[in-house]
Formats: sequence, C-alpha cells, structure tokens
Amino acid sequence: MHHSSREGRLGAALVEAADTLFEAFDTVAYLRRLSDHCVALLDASAAGFMLIEGGETVSFGVSSRRQELALDLLEVQHHGGPCLESYGSGEPVPPVAIRAAHASSRWPDFTERALRYDIGSTFAVPLRRNGTPLGALNVFAPEPARPSPAPEDGTALLLAQTLADAAALGLANHRVFTQYRTLTSQLQEALSSRVRIEQAKGMLAERRGTGMDEAFIALRRFARSHRLPIDEVATAVITGSQDIAELGREHPGPA
Repeated sequence: MHHSSREGRLGAALVEAADTLFEAFDTVAYLRRLSDHCVALLDASAAGFMLIEGGETVSFGVSSRRQELALDLLEVQHHGGPCLESYGSGEPVPPVAIRAAHASSRWPDFTERALRYDIGSTFAVPLRRNGTPLGALNVFAPEPARPSPAPEDGTALLLAQTLADAAALGLANHRVFTQYRTLTSQLQEALSSRVRIEQAKGMLAERRGTGMDEAFIALRRFARSHRLPIDEVATAVITGSQDIAELGREHPGPA
C-alpha cells in the first residue's frame, strides 16, 4: 500500500474508532469496521477482535474479508492462542509462522485450524485501557513470518496496536457515555416524580380542604395500604383515574 494512502486509511480508521458517543452503538459492527481497516492497512487475509471480561470471552468482531475464517480462528482459541496470550501478558505477540508454531505444539488447536485455512502467520496486540486488559486484536496473514524480525513487522505491529488502542478508547468512552445517559435518565425521572407528587398533593389539599402536609400523609397512607408506589398513586390522582373519594375517606392516623 502506498505510504500516503496508508496514512489516509489510518486517519479514517482512527476517526471511526472515536465515533462511539451515540445510543444506537453496536459493538460487534464497530469492531468489524475496525477489523476491515486493519485488513486493508496491512493487506492481511483477515483480522478480528476478541473482547474478554472477567476472564470470559464476551464478543467477537471480525473483518468482512474471510469472515468465517476469522471467527473460527478466534473461537478455537479457548484452549490457547495469540489473542489469549496477548491478553494475558498485556504485550504484543509478534508475527509467528503457523507451521513452526504447530511443529513446536504451541497453540495446537489454533494452529491446526489455521493450517486448514492456509494461514501462513499471525500476530496479536492487546486491547487495553488505563492498564486494564479488554481483549486483543488478532491479524492473520497469508505468508509465513520471517525467521528474523524485519522493519515491516514492527510497522505492522505498530499500526495494529494503534488501532487497538483507539478501539479501547472508543469502547471506554461509549461505556462512560452510556453510564451518564442512564444517570441522566434516572435523575430526570426522579425530578418528574417529585413534580407529580407535589401536583397531586396540591389537588388533594384543595379538594379535601386540608394543608399540603395532611394531603401528603393521605397520599402516602393510601399508597402503603394498597402496596403501590407513591408516584403511581400521584399520577392516578392527577389524571383522575384514582378514586379521589376513596382516598379522601382515608382516616387520619400515623404516617
């Protein structure tokens, strides 16, 4: 790939990696798009992300190119593979020749499956955020790894790690975004509930000819005796669906 076109592709990938602050976010689709960028940048056969949480794999996101291959080579790693090794160490796994790894019994299940797909080599980089491991990005190449590291290997690892770091940041930002959206929704609902209760108290106080405190006591007693949330009773009072006469007949007593 030409140097300038690679820079452009990497720039587009990083922009896409940062674009996670929206409600309809789909983790698998997001990781698939970044895997596609990775494949194009490195001219690889396929690539895929493995997300791990609490020691368990929670999801995969694989490239559109040779999608079944990538998914199969990620799923077969439950007994060991480049993803799990990179995740466990927090460090990249440099390019490994599949045949050599298979001959040395390194990742037996994984390498046997990779040979069936005619994969020549593989490498992986960790997906991590602030020291916390989130998973790994695995890249599959058609040609065998070189006997000794070459500058191209370092470039490939750097590009993959840059994408993985951007993905980790994007995922972390979306998690924070979701938490804030949930908190905002909860606070808004609490405020709306308080407003409804105050409105119901005013309506009851006016109709019963009592003070606001007495109206609230009646509202709360009715909610407790009928095992209903007070906000639900208040809403019913406001809409007129609650039997106001029955609520008004509640005898005063301990709140």
